[in-house]
Amino acid sequence: MQFDDVVRGRRSIRGYKPDPVPRAMIEEIIGLAMRAPSSMNSQPWNFYVITGAALDRIRAGNTERMVAGVPQSREFRTGPGFAGQHRDRQVGVAKQLFTAMGIARDDKAMRQDWVLRGFRQFDAPVCVIVTYDRVLDGSDDTPFDCGAVTNALVTAAWSRGLGAVINSQGIMQSPVVREHAGIAEDQVILKSIALGWPDDDFPANAVVSDRRSVSDATVFVGFDDQA
Repeated sequence: MQFDDVVRGRRSIRGYKPDPVPRAMIEEIIGLAMRAPSSMNSQPWNFYVITGAALDRIRAGNTERMVAGVPQSREFRTGPGFAGQHRDRQVGVAKQLFTAMGIARDDKAMRQDWVLRGFRQFDAPVCVIVTYDRVLDGSDDTPFDCGAVTNALVTAAWSRGLGAVINSQGIMQSPVVREHAGIAEDQVILKSIALGWPDDDFPANAVVSDRRSVSDATVFVGFDDQA
């Protein structure tokens, strides 16, 4: 695939086929992703790739604790909730997804089921947990660098026919994730990525989120002075 086609075609996948993903393919994708830039070549990222029974235990523990009302325990700072135009965009994509899935505004059961899918990593056959070295905790560059490698990972996956969705729901209960993924104490859990073969019959997979225009997001300075 051409680079432009990959970038323009990629979308978040929230419904997956149960088919396994070969380990060799995941290794190849991570290898490509690790070509992402990082501050002074620090390469702060690490990856825990989980499938099978271990992933099932994470899904179950994460879901059970959230449903039971156990407070979420994400390890990376979450910050305040979105407001203003950022909240509008969040609500906008939620409306797109609910419309695609036929979830009515007052259908609490279906809305709850949608939330639980997130806690289950969208039932994807693979989960990739992105962590960073704890000695770098508090660094502004580190989450930026991990964002770059995560973007590269999901883009490389898409170029090979795999779908992904970056999420935080699947790591809301960090003790569960640490236990069953065997995450070392010198790592901070940052994000998770659901990964697998897209289910083309899952309605939400057809949703393409609205994007801002270049003119809305960009300020050009000095170009009017060019000869």
